Amino acid sequence: MKVRINIALKKAVLDTQGKAIENSLVKNLGYSQIGNVRQGKFVDFEINETDENKINNIVDSVCDKLLVNKIIEDYSFEIIKN
Repeated sequence: MKVRINIALKKAVLDTQGKAIENSLVKNLGYSQIGNVRQGKFVDFEINETDENKINNIVDSVCDKLLVNKIIEDYSFEIIKN
């Protein structure tokens, strides 16, 4: 199975990179219809497990221990069946 984890700053946290991207798109490139840009990251990995409950627990554990700063970030994930 493949897992894709999407990580982004919480809505209440100022996203300075997102704001810089938005400013460049609007002011420098003329895309005036674009706004509220939020920037994030994703992590893909293969997991040798078929039980979705076990996968959920493993992903939550990986995010808690390494990938996500839960004070300022939220995450979601999807399981992609091969």
